[in-house]
Amino acid sequence: MSTTAVAPLTIEDAELLVATARSAAEDAGVTVSVTVLDAGGHLLAFRRDDRAVLISGETSTRKAYTALQLNAPTADLVDAVQPGGLFHTLPTALDRPLLFIAGGVPVHRDGRLIGSLGVGGGAPQQDHGFATTAVRALA
Repeated sequence: MSTTAVAPLTIEDAELLVATARSAAEDAGVTVSVTVLDAGGHLLAFRRDDRAVLISGETSTRKAYTALQLNAPTADLVDAVQPGGLFHTLPTALDRPLLFIAGGVPVHRDGRLIGSLGVGGGAPQQDHGFATTAVRALA
C-alpha cells in the first residue's frame, strides 16, 4: 500500500474539466450540463449551458456521483444493472440514487481516485465522449 500523498482535485482542475467538456460538446453542437465532484463526493464545479435541458443538471450530477462511488465509467456499468446483472438492485438500494447512463467518469491522479466528472444533455455516448475528452486534458 502506497502512503505517498496524491494531490487532490483542485478548483483549477475542476474548471479545466468543465471548460474542456463544454468545448467538446459545443464543437459537436450539443448543449450540456457538467458536474465535477471531489473524492468525497462534494461539488467542486457545475455549469449548465443556457439552452441545455433542465434535467441535464440532475443527470450530470448523478452520473458523476455514480462514477465516483463505483470508480468506473458509467458507460461500463449499464449492463450490470440489467435484470440478472451484478448490480441489478443497486439503483434502488441506496438513499442517494445512482444513474447508470453513459456520461460519468472517475478522475484519477497517479493511479488514485481524486474525483469524478459527469456530463448530461447529449446522447449517452456523446456525453461519455465529452467527459473522457475532458479527463484526458487533465492528465
